[in-house]
Amino acid sequence: MATARKAGLAARRPQPYLLRMPKLSTLGIVALVAALLVILLAAGWFAAHAWISVEGPPMPANGYIAMTLGIVFSLILGFGLMGLVFYSSRHGYDEPHRADEEGD
Repeated sequence: MATARKAGLAARRPQPYLLRMPKLSTLGIVALVAALLVILLAAGWFAAHAWISVEGPPMPANGYIAMTLGIVFSLILGFGLMGLVFYSSRHGYDEPHRADEEGD
């Protein structure tokens, strides 16, 4: 009875890390989103400016083909590896080995 009561009290007691985390106000969320958008816009402006300001001969068609194939191959490889991560996690391949379940 005493352990059941202790378990019930422990379940209702708030976690200590939740007590230390202040809830963000609406103004704080707006300020955070605004700051992140400013950083995103600055990075986009810098990338566009750097892309346009590069001088030199134009890239030949073979360069665009190689770049496209590299991007496509990288995406296929990334999707395949992430698929394997989810597959192994859902089918129990990430669980530690248990010697008591082995038939020997």
